[in-house]
Amino acid sequence: MNMKKALLYGFFLLGSLLMHFTSKAQSNQLDTLRVEAFITPEGDTIPQSWLPTVEVRAIQSKIVAKYWREWTRLRNAVYVTYPYAKSASKVINEVNAQLVNVKDERTRKQIIKAREKDLKKEFADKVTNLSVYQGKVLMKLINRETGNNCYEIIKEYKGGFNAGFWQAVAFVFGSNLKQPYEAKGEDREIEKLVQEVCKVYGYKG
Repeated sequence: MNMKKALLYGFFLLGSLLMHFTSKAQSNQLDTLRVEAFITPEGDTIPQSWLPTVEVRAIQSKIVAKYWREWTRLRNAVYVTYPYAKSASKVINEVNAQLVNVKDERTRKQIIKAREKDLKKEFADKVTNLSVYQGKVLMKLINRETGNNCYEIIKEYKGGFNAGFWQAVAFVFGSNLKQPYEAKGEDREIEKLVQEVCKVYGYKG
C-alpha cells in the first residue's frame, strides 16, 4: 500500500469513528431519565420520587379488638346522647337558677311545674328509644352539664318517692341515678369524646 492510499484509509477510518461517537452521543441524549424535583423553602432543588403504596395487615389481639369495640360503642353513645344532655341541661340549669333564692315550697313547685313541659319536650320524649347503655351515658352527661346527678334532679322536681322509684328502675336495668361524673377518673374517655363532639358540632364545652 502506497502512502497516498494509507492516508486515505486513515481519514476514512477516522471519519467512521467520529460518526460513530457522534451518533452514540446523540442517542445517549434520548436515553436521559426524567427525574422529578422538589424545591425546598431555602431555594435548593433536590430530586424526589414516589414509592409504591405498601399495605400492612395484622391480626388484632383479643384485648385490642375488645378495646376498640367498646370504644366505638361508647363513641356512638356520646354522639347520640350529648345533644339530649345539652337540651335537658339548658332547662334544668334555668330552673335551678330560678329556685336559688326561693324558700316557699308552693312557689318552688309552681316554678318547676311551669318548666316541666319544657323539660319533657327537650328531654323525656326524645330519649324513649335509647338503649340501656345509651341511657347510662346520658345520665353521666347530664351530671356533667348540670353538676347534679339524675337522682338529685328527680328528687328536687318530683319528690323523694318518685326519685326512689326511678332509682329502683335504674338499678334493675344495671344503672345508677346517683352515679357521679369523673372527668379525670373513670369517665376520662367520655370526656375526650365530649371534647371531640364539641369541636365537630360547635358546642361550647
